[in-house]
Amino acid sequence: MNLHPGSRIEHPRHGEGIVASSSSGKYRIAFFGKGIIELPQSEQDQWEVLESFEPEEDKVDVYDLRYTLKKLLEEYSDISEPVLLGERWKKGTLILQPADRSLKPKEIPVETFFHKLVMVRDRLRVLEQKINAHKLLEDSEKVEMQQYITRIYGSLTSFNVLFRYSSDQFTGEKSDG
Repeated sequence: MNLHPGSRIEHPRHGEGIVASSSSGKYRIAFFGKGIIELPQSEQDQWEVLESFEPEEDKVDVYDLRYTLKKLLEEYSDISEPVLLGERWKKGTLILQPADRSLKPKEIPVETFFHKLVMVRDRLRVLEQKINAHKLLEDSEKVEMQQYITRIYGSLTSFNVLFRYSSDQFTGEKSDG
């Protein structure tokens, strides 16, 4: 059987995937969390076909492809919406000056520092999602790990001054007093 783009398969080594294209005796299959892998059509009998897609025409709808790609990127990567640096910090420099003035200071563009800070924030969010979705952790263990992440956010609130919008800022534990 010839699998068309959009067909879903379960591969014994790569897991679940979606056929992206087929040509020259090969399938290009997008595997969740692993990217696109080319596999020979001759190995097709080793896979389980979860859903065979039979297109009305022999082409993929661009809207469906864009929607699927967007959903895959949102779910399986740490790519997020752009976070904007406050206007007053653009083209600024972060200077790390050692106490010993004979040593040269380290200068870092604020944009570079801010980008790395946002990457830390986004990766912490992904970690939170993975902890919450983890099947083997007990609820009490999830809560404990979440508390550590919340404390990390709290430690990073000093850098909130760099964010253009307060909705993008770090928030830690709320005090009741």
